[in-house]
Amino acid sequence: MFPPAASYYFTPFPPLNGARVNPTSSSPLVLITGGSRGIGAAACLLAAKQGWSVAVNYTRDAQAAADVVSQIQALGGRAQAFQADVGIEADIHRLFEEVDAAMGRITGFVNNAGVVDVAARVEDMSWARLERMMRINVLGSFTCAALAVKRMSTRHGGAGGSIVNLSSAAAVLGSPNQYVDYAASKGAIDTFTLGLAKEVATEGIRVNGIRPGLILTDIHASGGQPDRAHQLANQVPMQRPGTADEVAQAIVWLLSDAASYVTGTTMNVAGGRA
Repeated sequence: MFPPAASYYFTPFPPLNGARVNPTSSSPLVLITGGSRGIGAAACLLAAKQGWSVAVNYTRDAQAAADVVSQIQALGGRAQAFQADVGIEADIHRLFEEVDAAMGRITGFVNNAGVVDVAARVEDMSWARLERMMRINVLGSFTCAALAVKRMSTRHGGAGGSIVNLSSAAAVLGSPNQYVDYAASKGAIDTFTLGLAKEVATEGIRVNGIRPGLILTDIHASGGQPDRAHQLANQVPMQRPGTADEVAQAIVWLLSDAASYVTGTTMNVAGGRA
């Protein structure tokens, strides 16, 4: 791995390959929203295996978050669960304050939490549906990233760090007759990633995005289509859905010094479907 471009970048530990990790108070700390399931949980586990201390955010399922924390601790890693709804501004502020107090200052942040809804045409979407979609997927992501910047930026006395925003292949496909609102919310995240990356590039912070494609997670069930990833696999050049672990690999790489000269980029993890 090439040396970091500046002293404010850190180098996570090498992969475990089955070995236990021995975290210290100086280990890099990452906060991952929506970390109790799917892509978020996979990212929490992989980040821990790469030597990160992990703050696992969840909204409702405390047991699922506790299970992720237990898996990390079983490897000798350092992790703690934190409840907060990223669709509520006060919850977001409380989340960051609790992580500060319990685990220290973050140097990594993953904007993973998000929602989808049932398939519908635009003319049939209610104001309430649109408001929920944008409040969680866009406003929540903006606010979380803003608070992460305040902790990482050299302008605010931070040591630098890395932010990874979760977008979706829907942002470039549009998702007609399914969820154009979700696609639009993720299009906003693509633009946000680019703009924020340029804004904080001289402050020690890299900002990148990931566009997952058809991934085997329960987000499809929450949209009323539990078999969607398999049903649409024939539209993927690789002819299969992806896994949460495959997305996590990209997330953790972007967090790390291996991506030290990468910022303002949104990476497709979609099997060629984009």
